[in-house]
Amino acid sequence: MELARKRRLQPGDRLPSVQELASRFSVAAPTMRESLRRLQAVGVLDIRHGSGVYLKRAVHRVVLPNPHPGPLSRRVILDLLDARLLIEPRLARLAAERLTDQESLHLQRTLEQAGEHLRDEDQVLGPLNMAFHREIAHLSSSAVLAQVIDSLVDVYEDEQLVVMQLYGDRERDHQWHLAICEAICVHDAARAEQLMHDHLEGVRDVLAARLAEDSPAADISQQRPPAERPEEDNKSREKRQA
Repeated sequence: MELARKRRLQPGDRLPSVQELASRFSVAAPTMRESLRRLQAVGVLDIRHGSGVYLKRAVHRVVLPNPHPGPLSRRVILDLLDARLLIEPRLARLAAERLTDQESLHLQRTLEQAGEHLRDEDQVLGPLNMAFHREIAHLSSSAVLAQVIDSLVDVYEDEQLVVMQLYGDRERDHQWHLAICEAICVHDAARAEQLMHDHLEGVRDVLAARLAEDSPAADISQQRPPAERPEEDNKSREKRQA
């Protein structure tokens, strides 16, 4: 990965061919292919047959997810949400304290895109929602904790669509994201932290109740809904209008 560092490659960038890499490092092509497969196994590279080898993750990572976690049990999914509940509110606070104007615009654009896909477009909406959470983690400037969130999200990426369906209210979820974004953008760190906590706790509560039901197709309308988007307090309103 030293080559990727020297060339300052970013996720999505293509690496040289196997033959070029083998020649550069003076090894046989089969040896190089095996090395690349190992990097693919830990989620660093993406080998696309007929296309090439692409960088999947930033090379300066301390934390890497298990690339083969297998199907996750209901208990593990709830445990992952518990972990996020412990970490993400703090990251939202840090992001609110450190956000720049340019970063604020980028965060808002992510939610604008998500808002265009609230009507049963989960294959698009899901990644956008998680991109919002990832961005907040990275805006915190806490590199290790941001990587932890990346890894937690990556581990249950496939299950995230199921989580969205079980939660069952894309509009309300989006309203929570808008409230969190607003608090971060006006640098209201305490409110951003509280909103993130309440949002994730609400998702977890509904999901726990839903998963406890015997039938996976049961209606969740009788379950206790997550809290509505909190009313804007005077402090936040004044900051936004300033």
